[in-house]
Amino acid sequence: MDRFLSDEVAAVVPLLAAFDTAAREGHITRAADLLGVPQSSLSRRLKALEHTLGVPLFQQVGRGVSLTTAGRELHERTRDLVWALDDAVSAVRSNADPDSGLVRFGFPLTLGPVSIPSLLAEFHRVAPRIRLHLVQAHGEALAGMVRDGRLDLAVMIPPPDDLPVTVLGHQRILLHVARTHPLAGRTQVDLAELDQEHFIASPPSYHLRQSLDSWCADAGFNPHVAFEISEFETIRVLVGHGLGIALLPAAETPHPDLVSIHLPGVSDRTIGLATGNHRPTAAVTRLRDHITHRANEFITR
Repeated sequence: MDRFLSDEVAAVVPLLAAFDTAAREGHITRAADLLGVPQSSLSRRLKALEHTLGVPLFQQVGRGVSLTTAGRELHERTRDLVWALDDAVSAVRSNADPDSGLVRFGFPLTLGPVSIPSLLAEFHRVAPRIRLHLVQAHGEALAGMVRDGRLDLAVMIPPPDDLPVTVLGHQRILLHVARTHPLAGRTQVDLAELDQEHFIASPPSYHLRQSLDSWCADAGFNPHVAFEISEFETIRVLVGHGLGIALLPAAETPHPDLVSIHLPGVSDRTIGLATGNHRPTAAVTRLRDHITHRANEFITR
């Protein structure tokens, strides 16, 4: 027996992209920016969806919004459908014209100034019609976006165990001190020598902070973290002002106020290119292959 869409479903389907984006972002303005529409247009779409279903889907929380019980149920039942449709449309367009398409690509904060921009600039020269939507964030945030389909590819340090990954190289972690620090003249320092130092570090949710805590515990002490901040470049500036020391990867651009020192026993971190579990489009495959083949020219091993 033939099946036909009900009037309600026919009305709801065009509004699901707006609903899904607002549900994920928890903020109407950010969702409107992502969709490239005025905030008023997005609000009208959400109100139209609520009117069609006869239930409120969002509630105001501070400056953002959160899902109601009905909204959560709808999102749980439809979110995979929205991204499956997005993948289907992208695949069909890409197959029709493999030299064009959209790739949603993420990369970590530590590879922003030089490595990744160099790779992307070269890719744009050979594939100028492929559009790139770029996201820069820390590892767990990138992993979450790859898992739920918001990103097609992401360079992560270290990559997660539950996604397909190609190893691109390794990142060495070094001790960073100000040039005026008593250790600045050393070429090598044992971690145990740092038990009385003040550290500047990323928040506890970051992998590098978790590694710092683990390495220091192995050396017999808990690090005294005087400042916590997520931005690595700001950490370097604070270290340069003599406010503490930090364990960080080497900077991609020179910092004249810093000295980096080798730390025996501190392991390198793996740099990996993670992909989602859905079938990639031709454009995604092309960027993935480009990064895989050219990474060792840009990413320090």
